[in-house]
Amino acid sequence: MRTTFIDTLTEMAAADPRVTLVTGDLGFGVVQKFAERFPNQFVNAGVAEQNMTGLATGMALSGRIVFTYSIANFPTLRPLEQIRNDAAYHNANVVVVAVGGGMSYGAFGMTHHATEDIAILRSLPNMKVVAPGDPAETSAATKKVGSGIGPTYLRLGRAGEPMVHTGPIDWQLGKALTTRDGNDATIIATGAMLATAASAADQLTETHGLKVRVLSMHTIKPLDSDAVVKAAEETGTIVTLEEHSILGGLGGAVAEVLCEACVPGVKFQRIGLPSEYITEVGNQDYLREFHGLDVETVAAKLAALLQQQPSTKRLAA
Repeated sequence: MRTTFIDTLTEMAAADPRVTLVTGDLGFGVVQKFAERFPNQFVNAGVAEQNMTGLATGMALSGRIVFTYSIANFPTLRPLEQIRNDAAYHNANVVVVAVGGGMSYGAFGMTHHATEDIAILRSLPNMKVVAPGDPAETSAATKKVGSGIGPTYLRLGRAGEPMVHTGPIDWQLGKALTTRDGNDATIIATGAMLATAASAADQLTETHGLKVRVLSMHTIKPLDSDAVVKAAEETGTIVTLEEHSILGGLGGAVAEVLCEACVPGVKFQRIGLPSEYITEVGNQDYLREFHGLDVETVAAKLAALLQQQPSTKRLAA
């Protein structure tokens, strides 16, 4: 996703001189070519994320479309006051980009884990929250958020995420994408967990004969409430999957929709991280497996949920 993002941003910067990249003194293996090609559209703000965000807001209010860029928590939690009081309050065209969402930087420990960011950012007025599921979604999302739609949080993986979509996609802000169709249950995934969701659905088809719908909820705010309610009505069972705390993220957002929609008989489970600081150390795959975010565990949890009680699908009259 990281490479796709910078490649897409480079195309945008070539076509629109308002597109500007501000970094927090990192990522030069990735952004160096951009900096050399567009010296008037690039700023290294140094290890000073608060200044980076304030600077970006000022440039945005002067007519630019500004991307701030750093890893995991650094562009979000450290300058949260500037994001809230400067960028979001003024509805400025500032796109806060975090590379390495979730536990991508697993071996560096909890200081480098972005596991509460979605909950915090989606609570800010005017702020959009986007977490693409694969490189194809990353390219489409970058183009959209860079078109000047106001303050946006773009949460990316790190590198090496597989392509889930096999053909062209109609990516729209706030509209979920269906990557697997089915009526036995639904997995709603966000960010880089989309590949895990698709593999878990495939595994359940092979082992249990189940047809599991998979929705890529790449936009968490504004959430595609219609897709959530439709999935609840048509499949009767929903599991949310995210590399994030189960509090306030995708699972919380979907739960809010389901409760207010009053869809009867829906079985629902959030799969994510507990509200605890991660003390284990290892790479992302190890940490995902440790915390039950691997394909086998996700498939087993959904199968168990389906067996807890008979599905009570709402049938069309």
